[in-house]
Amino acid sequence: MAESNKYKPLVTAVSILVPIVVAILFTVRIPNVEPLSFLPPIYASINALTAVLLVAALYFIKNGKRKIHELLMKICIGLSLMFLVMYIAYHMTSDPTPFGGEGVIKYVYYFILISHILLSIIVIPLVLTSYTRAISSEFISHKKISKITFPVWLYVAVTGVIVYIMISPYYV
Repeated sequence: MAESNKYKPLVTAVSILVPIVVAILFTVRIPNVEPLSFLPPIYASINALTAVLLVAALYFIKNGKRKIHELLMKICIGLSLMFLVMYIAYHMTSDPTPFGGEGVIKYVYYFILISHILLSIIVIPLVLTSYTRAISSEFISHKKISKITFPVWLYVAVTGVIVYIMISPYYV
């Protein structure tokens, strides 16, 4: 049995619980708290940094620099966790911002937003599975799943920035 299989129950639990907890927390508003309106540009920047570091990590592993790759991937996971905490904190203190664009740009925005949200859910088990295979030294299966994980994670990171840029003119 593969060493990474011991992590499967944890990967499954986290992959199910995180989207559920986030969805629940989206319904919670902390009363009498100043909106954390300074957070969106920070977490958009975290998404941008994650995208850059993902590409750098790919570059380093392709050039045989495993330790640098490993460090960058751990940083990317940490940045993703920081993003998630800030994103939840913002939405627990702020009303949703409606997109004010019209015409074709509105459809483009919602396509990007919906695909970003759906893939941000799908990327959780992909990242966790990729990571557990790597820490279990199952590099062949790690490489196999990472070929799926990388473009999905990169898409989520980049579209997070695009969504922020598109919605930012409408923040109150």
